[in-house]
Order: sequence, then C-alpha cells, then structure tokens
Amino acid sequence: MPLPAIAVNYPLDWCKHYFERKYHEIDPVVRRTASHSRPFMWDRLLKEKGLEAGERLVLHESREAGLKHGVSVPLFGPSGRISVLSFASRFDDADPVRQIRHLHGLACQFHVAFGELSRPVMDRKIELSQRERECLKWTAEGKSSWDIGIILKISENTITFHLKKAMRKLGTNSRTVAVVKAIRLGLIEIPGLTGSSMSEWIDSGD
Repeated sequence: MPLPAIAVNYPLDWCKHYFERKYHEIDPVVRRTASHSRPFMWDRLLKEKGLEAGERLVLHESREAGLKHGVSVPLFGPSGRISVLSFASRFDDADPVRQIRHLHGLACQFHVAFGELSRPVMDRKIELSQRERECLKWTAEGKSSWDIGIILKISENTITFHLKKAMRKLGTNSRTVAVVKAIRLGLIEIPGLTGSSMSEWIDSGD
C-alpha cells in the first residue's frame, strides 16, 4: 500500500532532522494512516504494543522537538488517494480530545481548499440532483442515512445511493468532504453554517 501524502507545518529544525534521518520512512503516523478511518492521537500510538523501536524513536524525538499531543486526521480522496493532516501543540497541558471535532473540521476544509489549488480548474460544471442536495443538507445537520430516510420517507439504501452519487460527482468518498465541497461551490446552503462555524457539525468520523 502506498504511503499517504502529508500536509504538516513542523518547525524548520525538526523538518531538517526528520528528513535527514529519513524518518518519513518509519514514521508511525505515516505508516498507520491508511489503517485509521478517524482522527487518531500520537499519545495513543505510543501505547500500542506493535510499534517498532524506530517508530517509538520518531514519536519521542518529535515530542522533544516541541510537537506534543499530536493529532492526525486521515483524509481519503478519489482513486484510493490518502492524505493526512497533523496538528500538534507546544504546550504540555494541551487537550486535543476536547478539540477533536474542530480539528477534524479544519482538516476537511483544508483538504478541499488544497485540492482546489493543486488541481487545474475543471471546465465541467458539477450539477447535483434535488435529492442529492437534500441528502447532503441533512448530512450537514448531522443526520445519518437512516435518519434522512425517515425524514424524506424513502429507504436508507436509497439515501446511501444518492449520497454516493453526490460524493462521486464531487470527487470524494467522504460525506464530510462532500458537504464541505458542496457548500464551497454554492451547491447547497446551510443557514448559519459557513466559514469557521462549519467545523461545529463535523463528527469525529463519517
């Protein structure tokens, strides 16, 4: 399985040390991103029995370099592409668990914005059906496929079908990213849910 792309903002001294030592080849965050579907804590990685000595060394040295209580958010794109956005604090008393929803929201918004910058602008206009927009809107309200089926009076499988079609059109296999993209493209409008407030509705997983 290919290693995931990484988007982080480490201190320059640590970046130099990290790549000189080729830590990207043994970094447990990089190695294990594909096996996580939700945000995960670096502190918890250290407690895993299967970590190799080199992997533990990377985590311990990153902490000494000021990257404490790190959190990594796996981001899944089309064609099996995987990215990971990581956050870390320089403070010993930071509590990433309390901020996990906010960090997940920021990661998803960054993922969408980065994708827009890194890929050529598509001439093809994305069009969503009325049902696809309804499903995305209710997803933004925190509703599951089962909930939306009850609201729209159609089966859960039909809701999942419409959401998958919408995700395919928007170039993602994540409901969360699909909603973010749809809002950014003006395909759906969620009253009171724009900009920084967008992260408030995002759960810690799809």
